[in-house]
Amino acid sequence: MLGKKLVTAQKRGETRALCLGLGMVACSMMMYFFIGITIVPFYTKSVWTTETVCKVLKANIKDKVLCPDSEGSEEEDIFPYPCLQVWVNLTASGQEVMLYQTEDTLERNPKCSYIPDKLENAKEVKAQIETIASNFKKYHTFPCYYEPGGTQTNVILSRLYPPKGLLFTFLWPTLMFTGGCLIIVLVKISQYVSVLSAWQ
Repeated sequence: MLGKKLVTAQKRGETRALCLGLGMVACSMMMYFFIGITIVPFYTKSVWTTETVCKVLKANIKDKVLCPDSEGSEEEDIFPYPCLQVWVNLTASGQEVMLYQTEDTLERNPKCSYIPDKLENAKEVKAQIETIASNFKKYHTFPCYYEPGGTQTNVILSRLYPPKGLLFTFLWPTLMFTGGCLIIVLVKISQYVSVLSAWQ
């Protein structure tokens, strides 16, 4: 009687562990799919792949402009802000080009190097942009990214999805997938050993 209860409890435990392993594998596959349709296209679309050194030539704050983020955005997302324009000397080619914060900055507003977060206090936005401009004037040289093909006559300060960031994004689903597969393998080994013991 006790032996039957132990076998039943063992089978229940194996079933639960097997369901856990399969669930982890399924979740990791869903995460892979989500990353593949959201992050990977942005990474592959970016042409600013080569790192070089940029030297600041001028950093000017123009009059307020409207954020022309009109495609797929709400009316309330459009707000005025001072336009910071940073021009740098590209060490790789010696050209004078405009610097943008990220790839997204160029798409949203090609006139400005930086787009601040929407803040209700206009003084805070102005102070933030003035601080960024002074930092550019203070630190003359810094690493930046450019397109080696030369079709883009501008550079970016940082990539939205650098290679290390993309690898880190794939790390968690990979660990979950490996853990799920390991649980399934251990359950199958346990079942095999149980059948072998019962046969002997």
